[in-house]
Parts: sequence; structure tokens; C-alpha cells
Amino acid sequence: MKHFFREYGFPLALFLVTVIAFLPECRSGRDNQPDTHLANTENEASEPPDTMWHGKNKQLIPGARDTGNLIWYGEQLIERTSYYLGPKGTVAQITNGLNCQNCHLGAGTLPYGNNFGKVYATYPQYRARSNKIQTIYDRINGCLERSMNGTTLDTNAREMKAIYAYMRWLGEGVPKGKAGSGTGMMKLPYLDRAADPVRGKAVFVANCQTCHGADGQGQLNGEGTGYTYPPLWGPHSYNDGAGMTRLGSFASFVKNNMPFGTTYHAPRLTDEQAWDVAAYVDSQPRPHKDQRADWADPEKKPIDYPFGPYTDSFSEKQHKYGPFKPIKAAHEHKTHLQP
Repeated sequence: MKHFFREYGFPLALFLVTVIAFLPECRSGRDNQPDTHLANTENEASEPPDTMWHGKNKQLIPGARDTGNLIWYGEQLIERTSYYLGPKGTVAQITNGLNCQNCHLGAGTLPYGNNFGKVYATYPQYRARSNKIQTIYDRINGCLERSMNGTTLDTNAREMKAIYAYMRWLGEGVPKGKAGSGTGMMKLPYLDRAADPVRGKAVFVANCQTCHGADGQGQLNGEGTGYTYPPLWGPHSYNDGAGMTRLGSFASFVKNNMPFGTTYHAPRLTDEQAWDVAAYVDSQPRPHKDQRADWADPEKKPIDYPFGPYTDSFSEKQHKYGPFKPIKAAHEHKTHLQP
């Protein structure tokens, strides 16, 4: 042992002194490096909170035997409408094969996805199109007749009560009369030109036809009971009385939700592309609905409502495709002149 310390003691001591002296530098070097976890936390804290309304996951539906089962059935009717009410429906055959969630994404839970976040809070409400106070039941039947080109449900039907129960459950916590952020469409600014169906076709080919087909007829599921991807025109799509025939509604929906995987956080199409592809899709043939009872007061028709008569001098074509800015300016001037 004495021999060991005599021979190796000094080198060993020198080594220990060096290590001890180096430790503060190591610690200092580590401390000078960014703490990844802390940096990520600080970045997250600096981002504005997401205040958009997000619908609850269906797994949170209460388990109470009667109420919970009805809400769950309502969610399933929205998600798998065709299975229950489509051409091969197990309950009735009253719709065209679409599912409600083809337009109300995520069973009506996604921000700017045409969701149900404000339905229970804002109905009953006056609707200028029907010129009357509408209930939630009326609104549901309107979608069945127009967006699903079908027929109505009896308000006492279990299916109607289930859909109502689901919408009421989703709307819990939304103050009566209020519409939270993300519960409507994110309106796009009007273009300085008319929306162009020819340009829109190029957008459709590049971004949409993989799912919806080159002919726009969608893709049936394996059982043939409904569509994995819905038809955008033709006999099994929404009819010309549906809200999506208004270019502003369709363009806003597309901008924040399409193509597949898009969210309002990360849109993939420009505003112009959204307007143009909407013009292309809505220029295609689709079923007709008798709309003679709609808009008893033509003065209340939206600027982009594609069917006359109108109370201004602009053509039906311009009301359908734009440019919309001159129409808006004329309407605002007229309103300003009114006593």
C-alpha cells in the first residue's frame, strides 16, 4: 500500500484536483444550455389560449340508463345517419345516404366544422328563410329535407328525441342566447372578382377528387349502406335548397376543414382557392327542391343566395358567383337611405 501511494499518490492527487476544478465548469456549461422542458413550457405559456368551443367526446355521455342511452343514440344518428335512415336504413328509409356529420364534422363537435355548439343556446329563433320561429325539431327536419334530400321525422319519433337530447347535451354550459367562438362559420372576405368554377375545377382535381372522386360522386362504404366520402353533386348529394349552395357558406366550410386533415389552425387552401372550388362544386347538377315558400321577404335574402327574385338590379349569376362587394355596397347604401 505504501509502495502504491509512493508511486501513484501524486498523479492521483493531481487528477482529483483537476476533476474538482472542472466540475463548476461542467455545471456552468450545462446551465448555459437551454432547458428543453422549461423552454417548451415558456413557449406554450406565450401562445394565446384556444378559446374556441370544442364539443365533448362521446365517451363522456352519461351512463344513466334512460338519458344516457338516448343521448348516445342521438350521437350515433348524427355519425351513422345512413345506417339508420338511409336508402338501406334499419329504422326508416328517408335520406339520400349521407351522414349528418358529412357537414357537421366530428358529429357536430369541431370548431368551425359546422358544429352544434350554439344550437341549444339559440333555438327557438326566427329564420327569415322560413319566415317563422323555428324550433330545434324544425331545424333538424330542414336538414333532412335539404342537405339529405329526404323527408322529415315526426317530432315524437324516438330518433328525433335522441338527436335533440344529443344537441342539448353538447350545448350544456353555453349561456342561453349566446354563440361562442368557433360555433359558426368563419366568414371569408369577399373577392374583388367573381368566384371562378374553371379555376375551382383545378383546385378540386388537385385536392378533392382523391376522396370525392373525379366525378364528385364520393365513395360508398364496404357494406353499401352509406358513404365513406360523400358525393358533392349528383342525385345522392344535397339538393339546391341546402345551405351549402350558398357560396359563402361552402367556401368558409372548405377553407377551415378541407382537404381531409385541415383544421382552422392550419388551412391548406387560400381564400381564393376556397371560393373557386366552392363555385365549381355548386355549378354542378344536384336534386331540386321546391323553394317557392322560402324567403317571403326577398329583402332578407343573403347576398350570395343563388335564386331570385331579388330587390336589387344584380343578376342571378352575380348573386351566385359574385363579385359580391358591389352587391354589399348597394345594399348598405340602400339601408343608409332608409328613414
